[in-house]
Amino acid sequence: MKPTSGAFPALFRNTLIAIAASAVMASCTAETVDPTNPWAPGVDYSSKAEDGLQVGHRLMAAQQYELALEAFTRAALDHGMTGEVLSSLGTANLGLGRLGQAETLLRRAVKAEPDWPEAMNNLGVVLMEQGNYAEAEQVLRRAYALDNGESDPIRENLLLALANLDNSAINAGQNQDYELVQRGRGNILIRQTP
Repeated sequence: MKPTSGAFPALFRNTLIAIAASAVMASCTAETVDPTNPWAPGVDYSSKAEDGLQVGHRLMAAQQYELALEAFTRAALDHGMTGEVLSSLGTANLGLGRLGQAETLLRRAVKAEPDWPEAMNNLGVVLMEQGNYAEAEQVLRRAYALDNGESDPIRENLLLALANLDNSAINAGQNQDYELVQRGRGNILIRQTP
């Protein structure tokens, strides 16, 4: 015997409602259920979001450069285009291989904060990546002087720039591969891969 056409959809609809209600009730615990509100809890808009700069630096350390760039862009809304934000955006672009954008942003960061050695170091790294060893050596020398010679990554980058400057005529026809290594907050070390 077949059910009538009107009875089957009503039976099916009631079964679906019972299953959905059971699933909702099973997923809730007594602590989170508000007996007066049958809906799921909403978003707490009063809670404070994590700082975009901190998130971006963690993503840079994890070599997630595209996500770091997005986090630094969000940080620019909160902090403005400060030297740190510009340097962070430039460093993320450097990690993505966007050397022209990285150079522009890092030059702006150095102009905004001329006494900040980490931004100068990162600009020096971009210049070395572009093969501009003479300017890279000058920028890294200034960064090393501002840092009082205390930063090993800046010293290593300066030595690499000096070595490349001396050997630029010899290595003119050779491609050299470099590896970027993040050390500390926004400080990039460049290493030649074997």
